[in-house]
This record gives sequence, C-alpha cells and structure tokens, in this order.
Amino acid sequence: MFWDNHMHSNFSGDSKAEPIDMINAARAKKLRGITFTDHMDLDYPPKYGFFELDPYSYYEAQHKLALEQSDDNFTVLTGIELGIQPHIADDIYKVAKEIPFDFIIGSTHLIDKQDPYFDTFWESRDARQLLTRYYECVLENITAFTDFDTVAHLDYAFRYAKDPTVKEDTHQPYFEIVDEILNKIIKMDKSLEINTGGLRKGLANPNPALSIVKRYHELGGKMITLGADAHEPAHVAADFEKLPDMLNTCGFKEFMVYKNRKPEAYPL
Repeated sequence: MFWDNHMHSNFSGDSKAEPIDMINAARAKKLRGITFTDHMDLDYPPKYGFFELDPYSYYEAQHKLALEQSDDNFTVLTGIELGIQPHIADDIYKVAKEIPFDFIIGSTHLIDKQDPYFDTFWESRDARQLLTRYYECVLENITAFTDFDTVAHLDYAFRYAKDPTVKEDTHQPYFEIVDEILNKIIKMDKSLEINTGGLRKGLANPNPALSIVKRYHELGGKMITLGADAHEPAHVAADFEKLPDMLNTCGFKEFMVYKNRKPEAYPL
C-alpha cells in the first residue's frame, strides 16, 4: 500500500499530464494515496524553460480536486516542490507560511544558476569539481531556507553526468560534505527523500544512492519519504516494488507521509 509523495502535473513547466490522469494511474496501481508536488522554481534561468508557478491558484485547484477524488481507500494531498536558492529564501518562506500545503519538498536544481540537466553545464569544469559544488549548493540552500519537510533527490546532479565513472559514485568522493548535509537534515528533524527517478533513468540506485541512505540511518536519520518524480501517468510509483528490499538493507522499515505538514508513518 505505497504512497507516491513526489509527482508533477501540467501545473509544472515540464509536464503535460492532467492531474486526473495521474490520480487514475495511481488508483490503477492500487496506491494508498498520492501527493501532488508541482514545481515552483523562482528565478529559474529563462534559457532553460519556465518553472514559475502561481502557488495560490495552484493550491486552490489541486486542493479542490483532492477533496473530490479522496475516499476511504485512496487519498489525494496537495504539496509543492520548491526550488531553493539563498537569494529567493524570503519569497518561498512567504509561500510556505501563507498556503496550507500538506507537504513541501526542498530541492536543489541549480548550481550557480546552471542546471545539470543540460549538457552545457558539464562543459564548464571538471565533473568532480562541479559535483562537489553541487553538494555545497545543497548545504547552502537548506541552511538559507528551512521550511520544508523533505530533501529531494539528494544526488540529483549525478543523474545527468556524462562520465560513467563519476555517475554512479555519488558518495565516497564527497563523503565529508554528504555527512554534513545528512547531519543537518537529522538535526532539523526533516526527512530524506528516496526518489526512484534515478532507477527509471537507468541508474543502479535511486536518488540518493543506497550507500547515502544507509549512512543517513547510521548517523541517526529515521524519516524517509518515497517519490517517483513522475511527470506522466506511466511513471507514477515507478520501481516502487524494488524499494522494500533496498531500504530494509539500509535499516528502514517505514516511510513518512506528510499531512498538514505533519509526518505519519507507513510500513514498507
């Protein structure tokens, strides 16, 4: 009875999916519930695309749909994925304070105003230097903005690395700063997201890699959230069947679902 806590609809700049189609896909897969988390990335470079969002009208529309589509066996919740940058922290604090989202994802998509999704990012410096800077940005971001519930796809940038020798090793070369990030998440009583988008994109691990998930547990981390990062109905809860065995080996027996910004535990 999984719950997919990270998905996008046509409220996001990179999805054309109708929200009802995502809901129907989740019902077909017999999920217990879903949480919509459409993108809001303020000051995202126009050369890459459009990721701004009117969070007020988004919440009004999605919450209305959630109330209409929820029943005793299936629940729809309304969240948001906030792209964090220190200079926009005040703006997204306002959104988090004023709108009663169930769940807020904190994400790092930009490294010094460049998105690693695009090839041009990897042309600027050595890959390991860029990836070290990525983790530095994650730490800077979750220090500048703390009103989130989970840290999304912690090793996101590695999905798009061109060099296969660095693509899969997201932990050991960077273990000091990864430990610093994980300790901060634990100290703030936040969750760490397990994002199956990495598996869908051909990696051997979800995001973050299982070695990082295990380290999070070793350091005292207790809370994880699950999300497929689906942008179309076919990807709702993609690869979730692999998660129980993977996460049990890392020490986790349950995952969290946030309702009204409060975590509830569900068994894996």
